[in-house]
Amino acid sequence: MSNALDRGFAVLEHLAHFPQGSPLSLIATELDIPLSACHRVLADLQRLGYVRQARKQGDYVLTTKVVSLGLGFLSSAGIVNIAEPLLERLAQTSGELVRLSIVDEHRLTFVAKAQGQRQSGLRYDPDMGMDVRLSCTSSGHAWLMTLSDERALELVSKQGFGTPAQYGPKAPTTLKALLGFLHDARVRGYAMIDEVFAPGMSAMAVPVIHRKAAIGVISIAGPRTRLSSERVHELAPVLQAASAELGPISNASTLFGRPPLGKG
Repeated sequence: MSNALDRGFAVLEHLAHFPQGSPLSLIATELDIPLSACHRVLADLQRLGYVRQARKQGDYVLTTKVVSLGLGFLSSAGIVNIAEPLLERLAQTSGELVRLSIVDEHRLTFVAKAQGQRQSGLRYDPDMGMDVRLSCTSSGHAWLMTLSDERALELVSKQGFGTPAQYGPKAPTTLKALLGFLHDARVRGYAMIDEVFAPGMSAMAVPVIHRKAAIGVISIAGPRTRLSSERVHELAPVLQAASAELGPISNASTLFGRPPLGKG
């Protein structure tokens, strides 16, 4: 990293993975920034209100200013108003976690969710705002299935494969295995995974299409004891109908209006 701006963004991205805070020494080591330079960057971020110390001379943590920026952007872009009723309806129908992710050039990012109203049992609720792991999520597969094999493999190779140790025991670790998932998804018209992203969990997803290109993905995820393969097939028409409903109205959001790059 050659300048303060690069280092500043790198520090913010690093701290996003440490909600309890991270010490100066670890930040400097992980990002390969000289200790004194890293301290200056953190001091500037602290002065601007993006970072604070958990205690005097303690670990550094992000403030809610970063969250406010992201939520404010999503609100201004209109995505919440457009997608919320649709996601809530899907959540009520499925009883599971429903998420919307947006294609932004070479990335797919979760931006909205709705949780089914189940009062007991396991809840599956990953953090929002994270980039989707393309190789081992139903959302990732749903986007990749709309691209050529070459483009899909290029995106996954750039991001890297998720390993079974980090994700689920059935996570694909080779290009051949991934292409098998994508082929099956194209044949059935939607992506589905079982213990691929996480042990004991399953998920399904369909792309949101506008002008013949995927601009986002809607997914349903939950414990495999509830979201069995039979249940996935039952929910598929409902999920596909929701995607078809969102596509034509996506122009109402400037976030959706960005044309995806590199369509293959």
